[in-house]
Amino acid sequence: MADTNTRQLKVARQIQKDLSEIFREKGMAAYGGSMISVVHVRITSDLSIAHVWISVFPSGKAADVLKIVQGQTKAIRGELGRRVAKQLRIVPDLIFFLDDSLDYAERIDELLNN
Repeated sequence: MADTNTRQLKVARQIQKDLSEIFREKGMAAYGGSMISVVHVRITSDLSIAHVWISVFPSGKAADVLKIVQGQTKAIRGELGRRVAKQLRIVPDLIFFLDDSLDYAERIDELLNN
């Protein structure tokens, strides 16, 4: 992260906060009864692309929910644009990924307990 500047970090934090609100406002019903958390956002140095890691609960539906989110990327970006219009000149393109760190931690716990 040495090459990440303060502006990138601020923008990434703002995008994470706004996307979390967007997912919360859409509600779990929009995502097959799953809850989505925005775990991490990394933005390119030119602020044009945001890589967004989401966590899905229950994790069994994660792949399906990711497909739904990816299918709605344009609409989600539009909503994000309305929220950050005053702060950013361009709204970054969004690329969504699954964050599987919880599953990984769960698996390690499982292995340690056995």
